[in-house]
Amino acid sequence: MLKKLTQEQLAAVLEAGIAEFAEKGPERASMGAIARAGGLSVGVLYKYYADKEAFFSACLERSLDALRQALREIESRDGHILSGAEAAVRAVQRFAREHNAYLKLYLRLTADCAGPYARRLADEIEGISSELYRARIASARESGDVRDDLDPGLFAFFFDNLLMMLQFSYCSDYYRERFRCFCGGAAEDDELVAAQLLRFLESAFTFSRADVRHELREGEPS
Repeated sequence: MLKKLTQEQLAAVLEAGIAEFAEKGPERASMGAIARAGGLSVGVLYKYYADKEAFFSACLERSLDALRQALREIESRDGHILSGAEAAVRAVQRFAREHNAYLKLYLRLTADCAGPYARRLADEIEGISSELYRARIASARESGDVRDDLDPGLFAFFFDNLLMMLQFSYCSDYYRERFRCFCGGAAEDDELVAAQLLRFLESAFTFSRADVRHELREGEPS
């Protein structure tokens, strides 16, 4: 009779799976290596999951649960949209520190290795944040907290792109070095990074075209 695995054992093998899929991708990942890293036999692993695809789906769902929890913290933040933006930036930084392998898996999936699963995975992963950001920006526009000439969907997309690149800068060797090339030692200062990104976002959300001075007016000092 198969001995039932504890929640701790199931969590361990899912974490091992996430690390393996992040390192090698869904196609090249080894179920044998995952089982060994999780302290199980591959036979036991297949008793719980029918095949690699089913196991991969379970790993992805575990990582999405962590993302949903982080977004719930942002969703619960009341007040001005910049308060929500700050919560999102800090959630990205914290998530990167706590779930580095999850972000590496996300990075691998976005590097065009998802193939026929791309649309389903995009809907599952991006759908969580896109609805939240679009709704928050639309609400802020209606209340007059942000510029009235923005498109909520596009601004949500641009905002999420900034957060996506920020999180990749914490989990990928290349993007981490890219971060250092631009920012030097400032890349290691989470507080400074958050503060500067929020200033950037404040300008994007609040300055209308009429407020932006693209060139010096006559008589102004250069």
